[in-house]
Amino acid sequence: MPLGSMVFIQGYGYAIADDIGGSVTGRVIDVGVDSQEQAYQWGNREVQVYVVS
Repeated sequence: MPLGSMVFIQGYGYAIADDIGGSVTGRVIDVGVDSQEQAYQWGNREVQVYVVS
């Protein structure tokens, strides 16, 4: 998806695509969280992602 795209991520909410890291390929996204605990709670999961704009 293009940088700057507004997306809605199931279970996470709205976000802006602001990084296209080299290790993220295919149908994979990274989401930013505030702490390591939140990262472990989010884990690795399949979600629906909708491009809003």
